[in-house]
Amino acid sequence: MTKIVLVAACALVDADRRILLAQRPEGKSMAGLWEFPGGKVEAGERPEETLIRELHEELGIEVNEACLAPLTFASHSYENFHLLMPLFICRRWEGNPHGRENQALKWVRAMRLREFPMPAADEPLIPHLIDAV
Repeated sequence: MTKIVLVAACALVDADRRILLAQRPEGKSMAGLWEFPGGKVEAGERPEETLIRELHEELGIEVNEACLAPLTFASHSYENFHLLMPLFICRRWEGNPHGRENQALKWVRAMRLREFPMPAADEPLIPHLIDAV
């Protein structure tokens, strides 16, 4: 039986309509690949709560739940698990995003997202972001 892993991700969009990507740090699976910030949904947690927690832990920003809008989702089978990942879009937050876990960050125009190597589950999300921003 395939294990299903629920991960919430967020496309932070700045005033210049650029999207924030974070690079997976060394020592983590898929290290070096670029992704949308977020993380695993813990037991009893809603995806929005996960993002509020993860964006604070990873980037040092405060996000209000009302500013998280569901955009699309990824459903992707990896070798050992199946990933289900809702993607939210957020245009308003408090603070200046910075890599609190020593991960590299880049603000990228939607049309340039394909220039960055990403996990296979993230790639199908790109056309939705191009349309949204």
